[in-house]
Parts: sequence; C-alpha cells; structure tokens
Amino acid sequence: QVLLVESGGDLVQAGGSLRLSCTASGSIIRINNMGWYRQPPGKQRELVAKEGIGGTYYADAVKGRFTIHRDGATDTVYLQMNSLKPDDTGVYYCNANIRHSAYSDDNYWGKGTLVTVSS
Repeated sequence: QVLLVESGGDLVQAGGSLRLSCTASGSIIRINNMGWYRQPPGKQRELVAKEGIGGTYYADAVKGRFTIHRDGATDTVYLQMNSLKPDDTGVYYCNANIRHSAYSDDNYWGKGTLVTVSS
C-alpha cells in the first residue's frame, strides 16, 4: 500500500507564489515518476508537471513560472509556483507511478489540495 499526502494549497493574490509538497510513503521499491495534475472548476483534470525516469515535463501554460523538484531521499515532490494567475485556480493532485513489489508498478493519487488565485 502506498499513500500520497499533499500540502501547501492556499488562497493567494495574482502575481503571488505558493509551494506545494507531496510525500509518498508505504511499500516503495522505486518511484518511476512523480508529478502534479490540476482540475480547474468545471474542467477536466490536466497534467501540470512531472519528473522521473523519462525526464521533466511542464505544460505550456506553466512553463517559466512553475518548477518541479523531487527529493529522492524523502520521496517528496515539490511544485514551486510563481507569478500565479487566476487561471491557475483549481484542485492540485499529486500523482506517482511506483514500483511497490517485484515487477509490479501502479499509479497512485493524492486527495488533492486547493489553490485559489484571486484577481
């Protein structure tokens, strides 16, 4: 069993910054990748950024403003969000693809943390 716990969501004014954190715990042999999705109000969930075996990815909408960093020692991924815009508002979900037993990988989700950017 693997658990992802997020923190850091808050209400912030446009132009401000926030840092989200997500820590994985449980039966972890290897983390293949960790990243962040978001779901704006009334819209579908979308990939924001991820880091892992395949490299680092950022959605076009956040390039140059958001930075993802994974700490392998603590199985924690951070998302530093700068120059926030009202369009960044949404529930941010941590996602990880983890090898939890020999030759068995699974995808896990956190419960989400709310980011609200006021104009």
